[in-house]
Amino acid sequence: MTLTAGVIALQGDVSEHVTAIEHAGSRHGETVEVLEVRESGQVPECDVLSMPGGESTAISQFIHREGIASEIVDHVNAGKPLLATCAGLILAAQDAQDSRVETLDLIEVSVDRNAFGRQKDSFETNLQIRGLDEPFPAVFIRAPSITEVGEGVEVLAEHDGRVVAVREPPVVGTAFHPELTGASQIHDLVFFESDLPPQ
Repeated sequence: MTLTAGVIALQGDVSEHVTAIEHAGSRHGETVEVLEVRESGQVPECDVLSMPGGESTAISQFIHREGIASEIVDHVNAGKPLLATCAGLILAAQDAQDSRVETLDLIEVSVDRNAFGRQKDSFETNLQIRGLDEPFPAVFIRAPSITEVGEGVEVLAEHDGRVVAVREPPVVGTAFHPELTGASQIHDLVFFESDLPPQ
């Protein structure tokens, strides 16, 4: 079976997300065809979608200007998986606490855009993530944190008392970059093993 995976390709680690999705798919016996989404009309072709990091204000302007934003919303409303990482999480949130970012209101959370500091404050840590058996090597780069969580949102991970990964099916949002260490367990969890055990 061939799975069509889209990666919003304005900024961020597009190729790394592609590789992670391909690795996750191969473990499930699925061939992955990847679309680097830069224009409207591509998202409707996708079975799964990734919205990487970058500069959230720039990405927000781009996806709304190009007509991609409404297609992402339709993708999620159709029950298709979306992985939103770092700036992607900010865009997927209900409230970015910043008027410059027009969010997609896909996850009932509020976020603090620069909760973990600037580029020089980047760090990597092993996170315990609900649904994974082993700690995950999470890379935080100018990362947001989740400050408020709605009733229908599952908290998947916390770091130093801050929520950094959530799930409101079919969307998973992470404050960190799961694609940067070569590990693909997050992509596997989102796209191929979406049924988590009860809390």
